[in-house]
Amino acid sequence: MAGGDELVLLGTWPSPFVTRVELALGLKGLSYEYVSQDLRNKSELLLSANPVHKKIPVLIHNGRPVCESSVIVQYIEEAFPGDGAALLPADPHDRAVARFWAAYVDDKFVTAWVPTFRGKTEEEKAEGMKQLMAAVETLEGALNDISKGKPFFGGDTVDVVDVALGGMISWVKATEVLAGSKIFDAEKTPLLAAWVERFAELDAAKKVLPDVDGVVEFAKKRIAEAAAAASAN
Repeated sequence: MAGGDELVLLGTWPSPFVTRVELALGLKGLSYEYVSQDLRNKSELLLSANPVHKKIPVLIHNGRPVCESSVIVQYIEEAFPGDGAALLPADPHDRAVARFWAAYVDDKFVTAWVPTFRGKTEEEKAEGMKQLMAAVETLEGALNDISKGKPFFGGDTVDVVDVALGGMISWVKATEVLAGSKIFDAEKTPLLAAWVERFAELDAAKKVLPDVDGVVEFAKKRIAEAAAAASAN
């Protein structure tokens, strides 16, 4: 990292979107300060850094904030192209393909995943799981087509697609516990199942992926709080 660069990450545990940024920073070998945020009592720093959405993560680079995890990950690559792993391909077409599938993770995978544990009814949860499994099957095909037999979406090394999906690993495993359904199934999606284990063994992943048992307990607490609030109304 160029001398004098100051990076501050505003986040909270166990946000998968904050984990994405931590993964990107780790893969690039960048030093940063982590400032934990209480989302029920948002700090002036967070409110001033992200006045539009007032959400984490926010990366502050030399006093200038960058918001939204997918945007931050790509910013990190573009701001520090010579550091660590290259998170975007050099070829313009390959770069566009990587950005497409990174967006797919958010637009289809994450959008379907949320109601699997936040759904207000069993029907909503079941529909979320149905849509999630459809997205997983599509990603299985994408991994096969893009990687061409290599270990990651980025080929021999990880890229923005790996980071986007990799940040979700602990939450997906926790969702499997809570829902009683296998999401990355070695029989149905063997490439993704192997990818999960391979990605989780990366040094950068080991350092920042939240403990699954902890995520399960966190999710149970939030689900209970939401149920209590709903009954109170």
